[in-house]
Amino acid sequence: MKKQYPEELMFLRNRKQSQKTTTASMDGKRCVITGATSGVGLEATRKLLHLGASVVMVIRNQTKALAIIEEQFQEYKENIDLVVADMSDLDSVNHAANELLNRFDRIDVLIHSAGLHSTKRIVTKVGFELVFCVNHLAAYLLTERLLERLKESAPAKILFVNSEGHRFNGLNLQDLHFEKRPYTGLRGYGASKTAQLLCMWELHDRLAHTGVCVNAMHPGDVKTHIGSNNGWLYRQFFKYVISRFLKDPVISGESIGYLVADPEMEGVSGKYFHLTMEETPAKHALDREKSKQMDKITRSLVGLDKKVNGIE
Repeated sequence: MKKQYPEELMFLRNRKQSQKTTTASMDGKRCVITGATSGVGLEATRKLLHLGASVVMVIRNQTKALAIIEEQFQEYKENIDLVVADMSDLDSVNHAANELLNRFDRIDVLIHSAGLHSTKRIVTKVGFELVFCVNHLAAYLLTERLLERLKESAPAKILFVNSEGHRFNGLNLQDLHFEKRPYTGLRGYGASKTAQLLCMWELHDRLAHTGVCVNAMHPGDVKTHIGSNNGWLYRQFFKYVISRFLKDPVISGESIGYLVADPEMEGVSGKYFHLTMEETPAKHALDREKSKQMDKITRSLVGLDKKVNGIE
């Protein structure tokens, strides 16, 4: 008899399922991928190039990106472009958005794979909690800046690489940057991923009838470099304990390829997936009253209630 899981624990079943893949052609499609030089983002880049897409790698370290292209993507060099952005600095994100808009007359797919986990609270130069800034604010800002170009390129797709870590929650609208509460890595990470899901529901509503679909996914329990910025003890624990239970991130790339390219996903929007299995997020991430508040707060935090480089 098949084991029955309550809805909030379905991810335990979904992680064991055979996942869907695709061979659908992406010829003529341009995909923008953040965090494209390692882990999930690198595997997504590999898969989309294999499917025939042109890929714009949004990266922090250009030297590293060039080395990866030389070592791994020689045959695809003509289909790869680079744009530099530091996701911990919203000014840098705005500059990257300007460059993308100036250089590319169409964007068919936007994938947010850049992510961070920190065991201690770190604050950016403007006072944002670092994980919240990188995982949520930067992705929100880049999406909004590119939204009109995506609409012009419709049918188009936006995919947030989220996480089952959203189930840790940690989000407090009155204390987004943990100025009043003790910070832990799980709470900080959970807060950023919860905020991202809440704002995604609002974006989905706004995109109705535009031809732009937006979804989120958990990329699987895979080995990546997320958390490598943490201290020696965490890195050793990750290397010798946690990593033993993790899979190759190639499954993440295959799943992302399916979610943005396969004909079965045409018109699918406002969904959360565990790899390629549709799943219901935690209840706290489905609160539509809170999603409206979070969206309004985020819009203000990233400066979109003002002019951004002369653009409303």
